[in-house]
Amino acid sequence: MSLRTNETGSARVCKGKVLVIGVGGLGSPAAFALALAGVGTIGLVDSDCVELSNLQRQILHFTPDIGKPKVDSAREKIQQLNPSTTVVTYNEWLHAANLADIFAAYDFIVDGTDGVATKFLINDGAVLLNKPLSHAGIVQFHGQALTVLPHRTTCLRCLFPVPPHPDENPTCQEAGILGSLGGSLGGVQAAEAVKYLSGAGELLTDRLLTYDALALRWREVRVRPSPHCPLCGTPRTITGLQPEAYELERLCTPV
Repeated sequence: MSLRTNETGSARVCKGKVLVIGVGGLGSPAAFALALAGVGTIGLVDSDCVELSNLQRQILHFTPDIGKPKVDSAREKIQQLNPSTTVVTYNEWLHAANLADIFAAYDFIVDGTDGVATKFLINDGAVLLNKPLSHAGIVQFHGQALTVLPHRTTCLRCLFPVPPHPDENPTCQEAGILGSLGGSLGGVQAAEAVKYLSGAGELLTDRLLTYDALALRWREVRVRPSPHCPLCGTPRTITGLQPEAYELERLCTPV
């Protein structure tokens, strides 16, 4: 979907509010880039603390931060990068009961989490609340990204009406991950947020972008909204967030 540049683009970015869910391998580089781009308010959702194993990919966290809440560690770095950016932290799980309250204040959502139920909860909540969303996922040497404009473009449910079983999709903690992969896809997510806020360029809508780091190859797959999507098709069978539908997975589960 194309956007047009105008003279107020920079001002819109400065006034924009972006929520980053998960301050890990995707969320860290995304938040880093958003701060450098001058985004006015960045929200950070994560309930985890920094661990030594995080440091090879989660670029907002350093060795002295081990044991510190990730949202606090990330806030400190972002404020050093750009003191003009307001950072709002949510050191808590994101779940069906608190999602609407957290999403309400933001213009754009960046999903930097891992886990099947997590991603479907964020997708469903964003579509139901009409919040533009950048979805991304990374595992081992592969990544993918898709931008969703609710009720206008393809959402995650259009592609997968029923979430795959978690056993079919190992998390990056289980399968491992190339550290730099998060920077590649997190940067894409930040660019999508800035483009949306500024009104510049063409968003990654109805196009699934995949990245194979082993072959160093980007590939674009055209996708379409499904008329039978249970979330945005007809008839709609998902009209609210039911906790049991997401297995009460504890969020965030950052990459």
